[in-house]
Amino acid sequence: MTRADDLRWLTAELESERGMGASHADCDDERELFDRFRALVNTREPKPASGEFLEVQDRVLSGMIEKAGITDAAALPCVPLDPHISLWLGDITTLRVDAVVNAANSQMLGCWVPGHHCIDNAIHTFAGVQLRLECATLMEAQGHPEPTGIAKVTGAFNLPARFIVHTVGPIANGSASDTDARLLASCYESCLDTAAELGCSSIAFCCISTGVFGFPQEAAAAIAIDAVRAWLDSHDSGTHVIFNVFTDRDERIYHGLLFDAAR
Repeated sequence: MTRADDLRWLTAELESERGMGASHADCDDERELFDRFRALVNTREPKPASGEFLEVQDRVLSGMIEKAGITDAAALPCVPLDPHISLWLGDITTLRVDAVVNAANSQMLGCWVPGHHCIDNAIHTFAGVQLRLECATLMEAQGHPEPTGIAKVTGAFNLPARFIVHTVGPIANGSASDTDARLLASCYESCLDTAAELGCSSIAFCCISTGVFGFPQEAAAAIAIDAVRAWLDSHDSGTHVIFNVFTDRDERIYHGLLFDAAR
């Protein structure tokens, strides 16, 4: 079967789950089929899926990630400022690393906006529907929303990582307070503590809180780097930390702090 065949089947299964007719039964456009599949999984309640569904879904997602090109974190060069830190512009769902950090919300169930271009949506989409179910199980056992500044760990499922470390960053809405700054630093420290407890030798951070949570990018980058370097200095772990950026602007900000500052 082709990937389009698999996506058509997955879409039909997801629509049938909701009592809908198959909207793309005659579609051969892989991009259109994937967009429909993504919208449906983004809005699917956390619940088990059949073994057949998971087999087809996992084949599609792992194939798409492989086709996009997997980057091995171990091969990334370190920055002049610190021999344990790398800067990488790319899609975190294609990074082979022990742990990737997800900027979650307090419900910890992923982004429910179909096709939204946030890290939470991307990670949940490409990890697979298993991730939302595992998160829901954790949250049900916890019994309350996830606090800001700590970390939770799940499996990574179809991502080329071993674990996903989820953290809820502060909502700054464009103007960060001292409390916001402390909470953001705590996100990085908590994720590093969790990765160390898991025995991870590498961890990739996204730019926590700088999207819809509105933490100013320059200030967030400085806090992130200071928090990570302080943690590395106080732990004899040899952990390789990757700052993953997805926009040219973020790359320029981090480059200035990690390369230019070392001159």
